[in-house]
Amino acid sequence: MNTFFTYMFLGISLSAPIGPINAAQLDRGARFGFTHAWLIGMGAMCADLVYMLLIYFGLAHFLSTPFMKTFLWLFGCFVLVYTGVETLQNIKKMPGTETRDVQSKMTSFRSGFMMALMNPLNILFWLGIYGSILAESMHKYGMSQMLWHSLGIFAGILLWDVVMAALASSFHKFGNRTTLQTISALAGLSLIGFGVYFGYQAFLQLTR
Repeated sequence: MNTFFTYMFLGISLSAPIGPINAAQLDRGARFGFTHAWLIGMGAMCADLVYMLLIYFGLAHFLSTPFMKTFLWLFGCFVLVYTGVETLQNIKKMPGTETRDVQSKMTSFRSGFMMALMNPLNILFWLGIYGSILAESMHKYGMSQMLWHSLGIFAGILLWDVVMAALASSFHKFGNRTTLQTISALAGLSLIGFGVYFGYQAFLQLTR
């Protein structure tokens, strides 16, 4: 059980640094509430699960090819810049009808999934940290313990997702309009900044 909590803490530590997912959660939570921020994180977790399975089934070498790296940097740049610009454009818009709210929930999940799936930094984590955990667990403990360690990491990511969603939704409940617009503006600019960084990394890949 102690090992489980150790890997759970690792999952929290990996999720806590400010990145595109956290920025998007703050924006969606401040504008729409807890569920939308939580769905951003759940979408990202589903993308993490995809990478975990790819590495487990031995496809790590495919993810680390120059073509895939360049593609993911470029597409990640597009996703983040597009989401950031859309966030800035929607600063003055507030959720209205119930239908728009439902659509926004689906969009929140999809946004989280795409941002995490097209984030090469995510791949570096799963190839580096999770790859080493997978190898060590299989070597020392066997399949069951490896799955237990993986579950611990995902439990930590899920816990941080709930914490971020609760924090973001507190702005939605208690913040005034100016506060919400400021949070959305900062989140949008942050997403664009990450997108520009991804674009720069793609440029470096193409010029090597």
